[in-house]
Amino acid sequence: MWSGRFREPLHPDFEQWQRSLSFDWRLLPQEIAASKAHARMIAAAGILSGRELEAILSALDSIAAEFAARPPADIWNRAEAEDVHHFVELELQSRIGDTGLKLHTGRSRNEQIATDLRLYVREQGGLLAGRLAAWSRALAAQAARAGEDTMPAYTHLQRAEPVLVAHWLLAYSEMLLRDIARLNDGAARLNCCPLGSGAVAGATLRLDRALAAADLGFRAPTANSMDATGDRDFVLEFLHALTLIALHASRFAEEITLFATAEFGFVDLPESFSTGSSAMPQKKNPDFAELARAKAARIEGAAQAAAMLLKGLPLAYNKDLQEMQIPLFTATEESLRLAELLAAFTAALRFNRERMRAACETGYLNAMAAATYLVHKGLPFRKAHEKIGQAVRYGIERRRELNELTLEELRQFDSGFEADFFSSITPEATVNCHDVIGGTAAARVRQALAEHEDRLLAALGQKAMGQNAIGWNSGNS
Repeated sequence: MWSGRFREPLHPDFEQWQRSLSFDWRLLPQEIAASKAHARMIAAAGILSGRELEAILSALDSIAAEFAARPPADIWNRAEAEDVHHFVELELQSRIGDTGLKLHTGRSRNEQIATDLRLYVREQGGLLAGRLAAWSRALAAQAARAGEDTMPAYTHLQRAEPVLVAHWLLAYSEMLLRDIARLNDGAARLNCCPLGSGAVAGATLRLDRALAAADLGFRAPTANSMDATGDRDFVLEFLHALTLIALHASRFAEEITLFATAEFGFVDLPESFSTGSSAMPQKKNPDFAELARAKAARIEGAAQAAAMLLKGLPLAYNKDLQEMQIPLFTATEESLRLAELLAAFTAALRFNRERMRAACETGYLNAMAAATYLVHKGLPFRKAHEKIGQAVRYGIERRRELNELTLEELRQFDSGFEADFFSSITPEATVNCHDVIGGTAAARVRQALAEHEDRLLAALGQKAMGQNAIGWNSGNS
């Protein structure tokens, strides 16, 4: 593609080392789409005749169809092709002769790869958002199944207060709504078309860049040719969004790993996502959860690699940027697999409601509700906190929970205790006293679940179709 200037061939080892077709073959659909847009743009400028344009577009479609049905090795084993751009050019020439060589008029590989990567990130981000939505729906379905079942919530990994299992599950759905929003925000920022930017200074032909931008679904052409060919901010932003998704998946996986231990016993791991031990016959190991937790390291590593590649690069295009594709492809593919599996894994989980409720009934998780009871009796919260703390200490020394103390024993701490105290510190009452927006009260969680689908569709940029949310199970799960 550039041999006219050179007298000597490339060193054979360097020639192989600098090739990118072994990984950028993934961009073939985007390269075809961008090439068709460029063909239409240069045809409008009078560079291609109508017959030549038709031949190029038809040949590009045949390349796309043929290689979509063939293994990727059939692309990357094309020995004479340096990269995906060269591959398409060679395939075009083999199909329509020298007419295919006209396609490169008015463009550079620098703008081609910038365009292909924007298309790739936009498309993969949309696909990933859909898979995150599927995981979010699986969480909501589990929340509906759990109904009013309770579990301990933790701070500092110590039991804090009871919450609904549904409330805990929907907390992860909130993270996913933000993740989807981040993907959409990034897609909006990258949605400008570099075609027509040339190698660095802009095309040498008077091309209608808006035509190519509209053809590819971009909102506008890029505003500066140097920035367009040298920019990879959108890749780094996408990788950081993937990192946050992976971190959220890792936190979920960590909790499931803990909750599946014999010490917790809150959840039964699905056998289809677990493995055994080659030495200990009784084991059921949380392999999926552990691998999900580990993927965060690989994805974050990709973001760090991309950041280091960009650091210190002068404008505009530099060959260094070729290396950014590898972490991008790796992190994207891992994220897509992870999100898809998380939806199936979450749907297969089964919770031990008796064990979780029993955990809510020991350890004085109703102490906050007890202090609130005294507040309603007119005591300042700081005083109420102190008196309930004294009652807790008294109970610890006697190995009895607050609800196991007698009214007479409680009144030694404050005369405000009445018989209605005991009904105000049951697990149900303790949960329902958190009756604020975003709280774990059953009515608030029921409302959050009812709103889940509409909020998810809004995050995806879709309109609700009038369907109701997943139904709440008011009985036992």
